[in-house]
Amino acid sequence: MRSKLQKFNDFAHSLLPHETSYLLGIQQFEDEKRLEILQQIDHNCRNIHQFTPFDEELDKRKFSNLKTWITERLTAIDVDAHFEWMSGLEHKIMTDSILPEDEKQLLREIRHFKHPSFYFVKFFELVVHYRHFLLIRLRYADHDLANEFIKRYDPMYQHSLMTNEKLHQATLDIVNQYAGDNSESIQWERWLSDVFYDEKLDGHNRYLALVRLIFIGFNYRNFEPLLEKFNYLDELFRQGRYYSKRLLLNYYSNSLLLYSKFQDFDKAAYYGYLSLRSKNHDFLFYATNLAAVLLRQEKKEEALRVMKEAYPEMKVTPNFHAKVGFVAFFIKCLNKNERYKNAENYANSFLRAYKKEIFEYRWHIFFTAFLETLLALKDYKKMIRLIRQNRLLELEKKYKSRANYLPTLFWYNAVAEYKEMTLDEESLYQLMAEQIKTLKDHPDRAPQVADLLQELKSHIPKVFNRLVDNYLSKEKLLFPG
Repeated sequence: MRSKLQKFNDFAHSLLPHETSYLLGIQQFEDEKRLEILQQIDHNCRNIHQFTPFDEELDKRKFSNLKTWITERLTAIDVDAHFEWMSGLEHKIMTDSILPEDEKQLLREIRHFKHPSFYFVKFFELVVHYRHFLLIRLRYADHDLANEFIKRYDPMYQHSLMTNEKLHQATLDIVNQYAGDNSESIQWERWLSDVFYDEKLDGHNRYLALVRLIFIGFNYRNFEPLLEKFNYLDELFRQGRYYSKRLLLNYYSNSLLLYSKFQDFDKAAYYGYLSLRSKNHDFLFYATNLAAVLLRQEKKEEALRVMKEAYPEMKVTPNFHAKVGFVAFFIKCLNKNERYKNAENYANSFLRAYKKEIFEYRWHIFFTAFLETLLALKDYKKMIRLIRQNRLLELEKKYKSRANYLPTLFWYNAVAEYKEMTLDEESLYQLMAEQIKTLKDHPDRAPQVADLLQELKSHIPKVFNRLVDNYLSKEKLLFPG
């Protein structure tokens, strides 16, 4: 039966723990019931898999008034809402359509400006446009106010612009390395850390620096330095600084990635569910990441449910990087739930429809999932045909420089050839052993190597046992110390 408070329940469910923590910190309610409702919202926010119903006997106006109060307080500190306001005001100034009430608010913000704001660069440029608007209309007093602001903050503005340009230079190296070429990015780590901790710099550049530090962590499989930075940002969010729902959702998704690298899958999944509280441009990416963590927890039905709920978003997204990644993990979820024929049919149809886009964006993850399906179906002929027709082994050779590389496609192909009797057992063993030897320099990849070997075990039991005896710890299938 539908609750009398269904709309309020939906609203409360959309709130995030950092939002409710901030609200509890600033509230000065004299009404104890109002405070109890807010505390219950906070409790429900944090306990994501349970819900304590609100008291439907209370006056519904308490809920309505609290909803209004929450919305107003969060909007007041929302940096993205402020950016939208500035963008709208800039249009009005440039088209001579600004209203008196808009000017009053802008002049008030100029007078009471506290540096650094999140979108400081945007605000500075808005004041520059406004200065032109004022001077041509002979409004000297207001012009002097705007002019003094520009003179005072111009050095900070120039510093923000230079920082942003340098961030772009860093990003080229970082993304190129992540994409698999021979670039290095570790040389940017110290500078990016300095940018992130620079409390005199605008928040937008600081957050961009953190995102790039996360990429460097993935490039070098070194995540320990990120923990301190995440804790620092966590405290800023609790204080209501640099807040927007978009940034919080992104922070939660990045927290999922971070904690999954430390094998703390419970905490990773917790943040993953929080990242799906509201839909935004990156919703599909967040859902895919959560499903991947749930699969690591052996929660295969739950992972498939998450993907099915996000499936409508995949159908309409123009982002093929996110689309192909989602489809690959959707296939993996079907595999884990032993729905292999469904997975094969879906992979076939998606490949026919989007072959160009698959190779342009995320061919490796897609074909890994597809071959996993065919391996489970023991369709070794089709595996070999798929690999040869798409020249996957040639592409795989170029893929080996990636930080998280595993010889998945090489091993899939070798096992298929062995089962089709075009490769003998000793050759298969030697091929896999040689590649394990090269991976021993990367002990962090041992769990993934173990998972891959377990997947192949039933197809090559003798080879599997020899590899474990000679190269891996029998207890945990890890590289011995």
